[in-house]
Amino acid sequence: MTESDHLLWWRGCRADRPRHGRWMEIGEETFQETERRSYSRHHLPGPVADWAEDLFRVARAAFIADKYVRRTGARDRWTRRISLSVPVTEYERWQSTATRNHLTALLQTLTGDLWSVDFRPLTGHYVEEPMASPDDVRASEVALFSGGLDSLSWAATRSLADDTRPLLLVMFREIGLLRLQQRVYKAVKRLSECRRVLLLPMSQTPAGDGTGLRLETSSRTRGLLYAAGAIRAATAHGVGTVHIPENGQLALNPPLTPARSAACSTRSVHPWTLVRLNALVTAVADVGSEVEVVNPLATLTKGAVCKAATDAGLTPSDLESTLSCGKPPTRRAGGPPTANCGVCFPCLVRRSGLLHANGTDDTPYEALPWADHAPPARRTDWRALQRWLLDQYTLTDLLTDTPLPPGTDPVAAFELITSGRRELTRLLEMAGADGGAEAI
Repeated sequence: MTESDHLLWWRGCRADRPRHGRWMEIGEETFQETERRSYSRHHLPGPVADWAEDLFRVARAAFIADKYVRRTGARDRWTRRISLSVPVTEYERWQSTATRNHLTALLQTLTGDLWSVDFRPLTGHYVEEPMASPDDVRASEVALFSGGLDSLSWAATRSLADDTRPLLLVMFREIGLLRLQQRVYKAVKRLSECRRVLLLPMSQTPAGDGTGLRLETSSRTRGLLYAAGAIRAATAHGVGTVHIPENGQLALNPPLTPARSAACSTRSVHPWTLVRLNALVTAVADVGSEVEVVNPLATLTKGAVCKAATDAGLTPSDLESTLSCGKPPTRRAGGPPTANCGVCFPCLVRRSGLLHANGTDDTPYEALPWADHAPPARRTDWRALQRWLLDQYTLTDLLTDTPLPPGTDPVAAFELITSGRRELTRLLEMAGADGGAEAI
């Protein structure tokens, strides 16, 4: 531990104190929501496994650390040294060398930072049991549901499955986007004439750290927090698999420039991330209650995901009402009510996918990156995409960013990226035909 480490201590049930003054105390109060709204226990049909509660607490602590420790203070303005101390019920399992290694490797893959995590026994632990009712049913499938195009496509497809047990969608409320998320959920409900579709709403909004300064914006651990929330719900329903739908194109998320390599681009559903997360779950879970996290769209481009959505019966209007943006305008102070900015890389991939599946995209974006009057800041990702598509992309490029885990077919992954590049090239050609971007 060095003077440059940032130390965060998650309080236990008996308000145990940090060992010295350098530790910042965090806990339930570092989130804006009440505990009932944060945990949604009243929506669960059974108790949550202790190890899953531990995982959710660890993920919440990592998320708060990720938000409270700003990258601008790091020497390279990116890489931070973060130490966490978290109380856990299953202390012996979390304290093992294997568990520590799995967790720190997972956090480093996600954020690119140097992490150290210490565990303490959680004493005086009390978990409020869910209130069972005659209507409580156990789902047979659990999936994250963001209100995005990928999660809508998967939910719509699974809502048509011949299964008498419900599909559970775990949704984390997005600031300023709750109406959009509810509207997208209704599109799934409209299709599910025979199968019941349940929604588990959760909310995890960090409170300020008392400095009055803006929190860190990169937030690379958000995906881990959401996955841990879905895993937690899965144990209460007795489900052994959690689906995190993300098109394989953005799950691999090849960097458009060297400056965006590794954790500088989001890696929340990268194959390596899921392997490390599943290894962590295996290390801490009770025998028979393990949960595996999988990406059911890992082999599909954005265009293929959009096509699957229309095949399931969703309309172009349904798809265009979704959220794909990396930095939604509605999150900005004084920003417009538009959900998608239209100029970030996820928005560009979204545009290419809808164009591939429907031949058009009428999403009400905030801006066009290829418009002649667009300011330089609005054209950054667009120009980076142009250069990336002009350059040759090889298998070596794929493997030298974030390596693929053992057992992954590198040729199939490369062909997936190649197919995605073709979809994106069509977007550039369309923009050029409309008199926007430079000729390619």
